[in-house]
Amino acid sequence: MAKIHTPIPNLKLNDGTSIPMIGYGTGTAWYKSGEESKLDQTCIDAAKMSLDLGYYHQDGAEMYKTETELGTAIKSSGVPREKLFVTTKVLRNMTDLSSALKTSLKKLQLDHVDLFLIHSPFFSDKKEEHQEKWKQMEELKAQGLCKSIGVSNYLPEQLDWILENATVPPAINQVEFHPYLQREELIKYHKAKGIATAAYGPLSAVTKGAGGPADDVLNALARKYAVSPAEISLRWCIDQDIVPITTSSKEQRLSDYLLTFRFKLTPAEIKEINEAGSKKHLRGFWTHKFDENDRR
Repeated sequence: MAKIHTPIPNLKLNDGTSIPMIGYGTGTAWYKSGEESKLDQTCIDAAKMSLDLGYYHQDGAEMYKTETELGTAIKSSGVPREKLFVTTKVLRNMTDLSSALKTSLKKLQLDHVDLFLIHSPFFSDKKEEHQEKWKQMEELKAQGLCKSIGVSNYLPEQLDWILENATVPPAINQVEFHPYLQREELIKYHKAKGIATAAYGPLSAVTKGAGGPADDVLNALARKYAVSPAEISLRWCIDQDIVPITTSSKEQRLSDYLLTFRFKLTPAEIKEINEAGSKKHLRGFWTHKFDENDRR
């Protein structure tokens, strides 16, 4: 019997394309510290399971070393290419973005990705280098190797460098975002510039910040909507037009996450989460690049 998929809405990007409002990530839990050539069957199985459940937005990266696994899962899933939204990112091979993307496409067994991101701004502190790389991103889009282009982990000043000289503005900036890292100035900047926001680590208030000041609010809302605090965290992103990227190897958990699309938080409930979350600061990624109190 075919699975009944919960409809996942889309967010329209500034280039006219649309991105599904939740993504399945093949980083974090699946990141390989060892040899990339050794295939991780559990990663393939998990990605395939997510596709079976309707997570057609798949988020990968060169840095994770799991693009081959993701490509294998996509091919074996039988999901038509036009239904998929596939993201990958470049970090290690910043010297040759064209070669980096073509290598990723080969591993993914695709002729294009839907979204290609510069994984971080930390490859250079020079404005001119960011502008040069962005021109190369624009060329890859023009060649049809990626439908949309964007960045990840950029701050306003680094986005300013790109926008100053861009023909095509970034469609999206994927950043760590959760109740304990709300990035108010960055989100405000994104909205002013028409740049969408994607959130990685959206469940950190639950998984890494358990016992914190947001617990009571998240638990109370979970009881009200008959879901878990994780689904409240995801909905909190979605109701702010922010696309959460999450992951799990457990079918029931991934299925439960889709309950997120069966309710909406009120503006007052979003504010309540914001206020509780603002009482604690937690950053789980790129901690070597940010001061421990840096909330940007």
